[in-house]
Amino acid sequence: MKKIFKYIPMMLAVLALASCQDNDEETFGNKASINSQEMRAETIIKGDAGDVVKTLSITMPRPAEKTINATFNVAPSLVSTYNKCYGANAVILPEEYYNVVNNKVTVDAGSVKSTDATFEFTNLGNLDRELIYVLPVEVQTADIDLVSSASKYYFVFRAGALINVVTNMSRNYLTVQWADKSQVANMSQITMEALLYPREFGKLISTVMGIEGRFLMRIGDAGFPDNQIQIATDRGNFPAADSNKGLQTKMWQHVALTVDCATREYKIYINGRLQSEGTMSMTAIDIQGNGSDRDFLIGKSYDDNRWFEGDMSEVRVWNVVRTQEEIASHIYNVDPQTPGLVGYWKMDDNTSAYRVVDATGHGNDAVAAGALSWRNVSLPEK
Repeated sequence: MKKIFKYIPMMLAVLALASCQDNDEETFGNKASINSQEMRAETIIKGDAGDVVKTLSITMPRPAEKTINATFNVAPSLVSTYNKCYGANAVILPEEYYNVVNNKVTVDAGSVKSTDATFEFTNLGNLDRELIYVLPVEVQTADIDLVSSASKYYFVFRAGALINVVTNMSRNYLTVQWADKSQVANMSQITMEALLYPREFGKLISTVMGIEGRFLMRIGDAGFPDNQIQIATDRGNFPAADSNKGLQTKMWQHVALTVDCATREYKIYINGRLQSEGTMSMTAIDIQGNGSDRDFLIGKSYDDNRWFEGDMSEVRVWNVVRTQEEIASHIYNVDPQTPGLVGYWKMDDNTSAYRVVDATGHGNDAVAAGALSWRNVSLPEK
């Protein structure tokens, strides 16, 4: 009796799977089925996903005796069936993310495979990264019998990690020699961004990026909290010291600053939220460097003791002011060809020991003082 009870869960699982598959595969007669070994296709969404085009067709084991017409129809009611069969908690893909380009297919007499139905999926990067989406479709025809377990198909979309590798900047730094210095000389606007994971503070100053004595994004200062972002310029520093505005250790945080010389506006954002704003005179911003002691550096300023103790990713420099919405919606990635982006170091290429490639294609590669080391991550974190 105990042995019987032992196998009951296994028997129930088999019965449930059979129910989901509607497993009535008669082997007699020429039946049509969706032409795929799996009745679902999962697409992992990374970043600003572009358009995705997918096709479906039907097939038969023997040539058709006559022309067969069939239609693939979106079937929202099958979402619950999908969740039951695959143990998921998916929601229907909203209509604005897909377009049924062509849902009618034809199998010519004497053929075993139909023409393609075409589905186009757009703007997938705007989907909620916390959800799993499914678009169920079902093939229907009056011209031939269908294999029930192969008449329904599921397009599945879920978010994947945007960042898998980051650079450890402990006791190291990068130097940037601008390929076209005109892009970063006498700028009237600037935006700087970085994704940071501080392991510890405690030093007088930790450096994010910039040029000492010219324009610098750093953390800490004399008489200033050692974990607060500061913009240090040749016209003065911003903002005022505030112990409530410090970064946290052992936590990923996105930092950004913007300066508009025309309006004199200075702003600092943490994780896409405005933290500090104010005004200060600034006629122009110049970060082209002098080729020696005043180059544009990432992770160092003035001396080697001002390194950033932690990991960095998504380091960017713009010669425009980015809006709060633009900053907040592109924390983990941005299109390298976005207008105004002059330097973009993703810090994720662990194939090079001393060079971090400028993703914009402008040639502003960053060269490390010492051999780089990396850490595997999965960002954004759940």
